[in-house]
Amino acid sequence: MLALAAGTVVLVLAATAAVADEGAAVAQAPPMNESPPTISGTPQEGSTLTANEGRWTGQPTTFAFSWRRCNRNGGSCSAISGATRRTYTVQGVDVGDTLRVRVTATNRDGSRNATSVPTGVVTEGQRPPRGCDANAPLQVQNLSAPERLNVSAGTINPAVVGRSTTSVSVRFQVTCKGKPVQGALLYAAAVPFNQFRPGEQPTGADGSAEITMSRQSSFPAARRQQLLVVFARARKPGESLLGGISTRRLVSFPVNLRR
Repeated sequence: MLALAAGTVVLVLAATAAVADEGAAVAQAPPMNESPPTISGTPQEGSTLTANEGRWTGQPTTFAFSWRRCNRNGGSCSAISGATRRTYTVQGVDVGDTLRVRVTATNRDGSRNATSVPTGVVTEGQRPPRGCDANAPLQVQNLSAPERLNVSAGTINPAVVGRSTTSVSVRFQVTCKGKPVQGALLYAAAVPFNQFRPGEQPTGADGSAEITMSRQSSFPAARRQQLLVVFARARKPGESLLGGISTRRLVSFPVNLRR
């Protein structure tokens, strides 16, 4: 009986040790991925993508995320610097590529990685209109070549220039694609020169500028002068007078020397 009892104790201890060993083996297993991470959202510049960590065994205590930029086929991936949150805002540099997210699951016994399938190819986002396609009034500093300014036919006061006229005020509007341009510099000068003093003024929110020119010694330019020709130029401050988005035109106004 004692021998049997002793044998029983030995078997119980052995079984207990086996169970303990098995439990230790289970406890030493890092997480295992059963369903890969997924990405929700539209792969378009400016949109936000969200990662789902997928399904894991081993009771992970933490998940870490690493977004990766891949070629259009989902290969040749590289980690995106600083993109380590659950969400990622798609950047312009991502356009034409695909994105994946790598999730690292960790428990007290270790860590394992799993990577999502690639998104569709990232497309360009909807950009706000630029240059002359923007909303009016256009700001001249936002315009650049090959866009060009336009100058209206203009008006003059008095409507008819006479021999007794001591000054005239000319008014022009500067536009681009039919929209007023604010901040352009408008220059006006009578041609031939020295009839009226030239001037330059910035355009307002309606794209217009008015320049008052005082009479000079060369007016009238001819004994029977019937027209006052005005040279008008619109330009962007800081740009060449002949280049950039500048434009110019000649406009004629009536003259009656009997007045």
